[in-house]
Amino acid sequence: MGNIYKVPLKANCRCLFTARISTFAYMFDEIRKFTDSTNFANAIKVTLASSIPFIVFSFLEMTEVGFAVAMGAFLTYPGDIPSNLSHKIKGVLSAAFIVAFCNLTIGILFPYPFLLYPIALVMLFFLSMLSVYGHRANMISFSGLLSVCLSFGQLHGGIGIIEHTGLLLAGGVFYLLISLLFHILRPNRYTELQIAECIRLTSKYLKLRGDLWNADANRQKIIEKQLKVQVELNIIHENLREVLIRQRQSGSSAQNRKMLLVFISLVEILELALSTSFDHDKLHQKFSGNPNVLSTYQNLAYSLSGTLKQLAKTITTRSKFVVRYSLTGNLVNLETAIRDYENSLPKESAAEGVWMLKTMMRYAEKQIEKIKVVRRAFTSGVDLKDLKGRDRDLEKFLTPVHYPIATLIDNLSFSSTNFRHSLRLTITILISMFVGAVFQLENVYWILLTIIVIMRPGYGLTKERSFQRIWGTILGAVIAFCILSAVNDHRIIGAFIVICILLGFSFTTIKYTVGVTFVTMYVVFLYGILDPNINEVIKYRIVDTIIGAGLAFIANYLFWPSWEFLNMPLHLKNSIAANKDYLSEISTFYNNKGDVTTAYRLARKNAFIEVGNLMASYQRMAQEPKSKQKQVPQLYKLVVLNHTLLSAAASLGTYIQSNTTSKASDAFNVVVGAVIRNLDFAMKLLDDKTSKTLENEHNHEELTMRFTELRKIRAKELQENEHIQGEEYHLKMQEAQLVIEQLVWLTNLSENIVKTAKQLQ
Repeated sequence: MGNIYKVPLKANCRCLFTARISTFAYMFDEIRKFTDSTNFANAIKVTLASSIPFIVFSFLEMTEVGFAVAMGAFLTYPGDIPSNLSHKIKGVLSAAFIVAFCNLTIGILFPYPFLLYPIALVMLFFLSMLSVYGHRANMISFSGLLSVCLSFGQLHGGIGIIEHTGLLLAGGVFYLLISLLFHILRPNRYTELQIAECIRLTSKYLKLRGDLWNADANRQKIIEKQLKVQVELNIIHENLREVLIRQRQSGSSAQNRKMLLVFISLVEILELALSTSFDHDKLHQKFSGNPNVLSTYQNLAYSLSGTLKQLAKTITTRSKFVVRYSLTGNLVNLETAIRDYENSLPKESAAEGVWMLKTMMRYAEKQIEKIKVVRRAFTSGVDLKDLKGRDRDLEKFLTPVHYPIATLIDNLSFSSTNFRHSLRLTITILISMFVGAVFQLENVYWILLTIIVIMRPGYGLTKERSFQRIWGTILGAVIAFCILSAVNDHRIIGAFIVICILLGFSFTTIKYTVGVTFVTMYVVFLYGILDPNINEVIKYRIVDTIIGAGLAFIANYLFWPSWEFLNMPLHLKNSIAANKDYLSEISTFYNNKGDVTTAYRLARKNAFIEVGNLMASYQRMAQEPKSKQKQVPQLYKLVVLNHTLLSAAASLGTYIQSNTTSKASDAFNVVVGAVIRNLDFAMKLLDDKTSKTLENEHNHEELTMRFTELRKIRAKELQENEHIQGEEYHLKMQEAQLVIEQLVWLTNLSENIVKTAKQLQ
């Protein structure tokens, strides 16, 4: 009787033990992934650069010197963004000199308030305006803004101003040395991690494409998720272009060329994934009697996604790649399913379905081919001859790096989002100074810092950051107070400070509330060493944070707010124009044949970016007050229509690239011309709100004739050509059928874009 119960008990214990082991293994993997991330590496850099001077000079009983050098490193850190070595050095040094200059200016002018405040406000305004020059300039300006604010809390007189400025500059240079050391020790790790993230997001995109094949799939929700992933991919792609192509300009290593080949292959995988778009309801209806063929294709799509996801994990953890998915086996299964479908129906009835399925299979073959290139690069090596011809004119894909004064002047108007944000920020800081003076607040610069860190051009992100910073500050202050109440050893508190700096900077970009919690703990611990009256420090820290966050939130609502519904028409026009250019390049390629041109690839890149920007704009609008969300259904429909139009154009372009096609017919050019005119008309509607009376000019009867007669004309042409027989005839007819399908779809989409644009009038 006892044995009956002992066996299950042992089994349960074994299962529990296995579950715990799995949990620990998962936690270990997550910790290892976190500590090997770019965010953690950057946090180590700034922690070392700020901790080492403070510790060394503290031992020499020169704590103030160590603190100033550490502050210089801390303020310079934002200017260190991923790029080639030359741009990294220039960026960090620019940040260091701007930090020093701002501190020197505030220090010299402080005895003269009638000069100090006007000049400080002008400095804040123009530092904020530097963001018009792109991400690097934006981060360097952030360093300058922080320096201006902190200068009000670290004032020195006489020669002390020069000495403090020199120490800040020394801290910036020391941070540069630490950053260069990391670059020497791990020259390619950032690129590898960005490639891994790009592979992971591409895998996620493929998985979502596979989800669309479920008969009961919520396709609207899946498309929305795809658009969000595409926004993330656009950012990763731009980061990789900056690093890989600029590094190539200054001398390309074998590793750099390998990464470039992988990146180009990933962009092509995304285009292929985007191009395999179908009317899923129609397909499920067509293959309702043979559901196995669609499920087999879906399994192949999931295998493609799974292989990429596994490869991303392998790169991140630097482990050995183990094959888990048989892509070739999945392809054979699809081929068998197509053959079974073909044999189950009369030849004429099966013809159209077989054409569709074989096209899908060819897309899958192309995906497998490109995924194998990526996999070989990180497993068995790759033949760099594969890069030949694919890397030409890559410099044209970079965002130009030059800073003409005309760009700044052009943005000095209320039509510029950057101008309104800079003016809003400056006025908010002026108000905070007034509040601090009226209520005689002790650390006004904490309010200024909170405003600088929280306030963003968009209302939604500022609102989100405000609440996150308040909760993070309160939580961090409470935790730090509890620890200080129990621990009095300065060495232990010093260790806590280092840990908090490290974790604070690690989490700030990925989980802002957690990052703020650790940064607040670091500040409280630091004052806990310097000032025994820690209760007052915590109280002022919380109060100042609430005041700063509240002012930033209110200012973004009241002072020339950049409501996203006002920007949506511009993003819509840019997206439609980019899609139109992409379709024009596809038409040119179909007519002229030959190799894929740089103009074609640039048009493809711009179309991807602008559709992503459109979705990002819509997401920002969704975070704003309901009263500021205008015509949401129509705008969302236009977002989806633009994404679908891009998908249809990519499908046509990929087919033309992947197959030996015949000469483009006049009917093809007529229909493409009509689609382009539709898109031009939609842009006019968005550009001119009084254009309700405008009429589109294309002849609907002519288009209808083109669609209904094109296949018959094509069949007759092919039949009259006695050189085209058998399999070749079927391939040519398949081309005609697929091209017509895409043309019909493109026409319908462009007409829906026009119709929806009219509803925005």
